[in-house]
Amino acid sequence: MIISHQQVVVQPLLCDTMISKVFVVLSCVLLAVIAEEKYSDKYDNVNYVEILENERLRHGYGNCLLDKGKCTPEGKELREKMQDALETGCKKCTDQQLEGTKTVINYLIKHDHPLWKELTAKYDPEGIWRQKYEGFAKEKGIEIPKD
Repeated sequence: MIISHQQVVVQPLLCDTMISKVFVVLSCVLLAVIAEEKYSDKYDNVNYVEILENERLRHGYGNCLLDKGKCTPEGKELREKMQDALETGCKKCTDQQLEGTKTVINYLIKHDHPLWKELTAKYDPEGIWRQKYEGFAKEKGIEIPKD
């Protein structure tokens, strides 16, 4: 069998091309994984206090989270991320989302305790997350009521 010069040159090029394609695919996968490490920051500039102080908006979001009413796109995304955030200690939350969480919890405990109770009954019926985050809440100045 006679091997031509063209066959010898083509084979390394095929290997280089294959390696390049594999590298590109792995890079895309890695970027996708890195991008998933944090929740989207598109709602980081939301004025939580404005929403909380507006009873219609507050209860609209509350009903969405409780599966009692329609959801805005923002409410739907929040509802979809809620359980994951609880289970992971909000590791994927941005700094603004952590601050917003603190603001919302504090407000609901102090000003809309019935909604707070409904949300905790739905998302923490056995009190698992309450126990896990009670110390963290105290560090942030949040006193979680026992009832």
